Order: sequence, then structure tokens, then C-alpha cells
Amino acid sequence: MTSLEGPFREAMAQLAAGVAVITVQEERDDIGTTVSSLMSVSLEPPLVLVSIASQSYVTEVLLRRDRWAASLLADGQQAIASRFATPGRPSARLLLAGVAHHRGAHSGALIVEGGVAALEAESVQVVPAGDHTLFIGEVLGVDYVDATRAPLVRLRSRYRAVT
Repeated sequence: MTSLEGPFREAMAQLAAGVAVITVQEERDDIGTTVSSLMSVSLEPPLVLVSIASQSYVTEVLLRRDRWAASLLADGQQAIASRFATPGRPSARLLLAGVAHHRGAHSGALIVEGGVAALEAESVQVVPAGDHTLFIGEVLGVDYVDATRAPLVRLRSRYRAVT
């Protein structure tokens, strides 16, 4: 650990960030991870960026499979965020047992229902960045938007609702 790691982590925890689940369909299974590093990059063309730990299995699969989905979670979906934040390679289908979800028309990836929005993207650029990999994806479709729900955010290392 560098001398900046602790203070840097603490400083960044002061910045509220939306919570999303990124999913991708592998040949035999569906996998996913929780992120608080999804952001809009461009309106024309519509591009988003997600940052994922380079050593993760999700990154390994996203380097082989270009299409993925992002489900932007709502308040009340903290348990889903926690399930997908668990280390390892659990099947997304198992993590979503008992949770309303469907497959995206463009990516085939699982989309969590009941969030504030969901979109599907195709990676158009991959950028190594320190211990993470940045995936820039062109948005293929917006599955749903529900502006009536409060979004789930991560702030000071905890999930919180924005009201």
C-alpha cells in the first residue's frame, strides 16, 4: 500500500456516486458486478464509461464479449448491490433468484427490473488504467427509465438513497 492509498480512498469516499450492476452473458453463464463508476461520456454518439478491476473475472469476460448491460439501481435494491459486490464468480442468475429481471434485446445480458434506468452497450474502446480497466461503450438501447424512484448511491462507503 502506498502512503496515498488510505487518504486517497477516504477522499474519494466523499464523492457520491450512483450504483449500477453491470452484467454480461458468457457462453455458459451470466456474470456481473456492482460498480459506482458508471458515467456518461458523450451524447452524440451516446457513450458511457465503466471502470472495473482488471483482475476480475468480469473484466476477463468483457475483453471477450463486447455487449453488456447496466442496471442503475434504486433505493430498496441495496441487497442486489451487495450480492453483486461479493468477490468470486457467482452466477448472475443465482444472484437474481427471486428478483424481477429479463434479458436485454441488444446484449442478451440480464437486466435488473425496478431500478431507475437500464441500458445496453457495446464496448468500442478499452483502456488499461492502473489496477482497473475502462470500458467505453456505445449505448445500443435504453431499456427503461423510472424517474419516480430514488436512485441508490454510494457515499462514505455506504449505500444511501437520494431523496
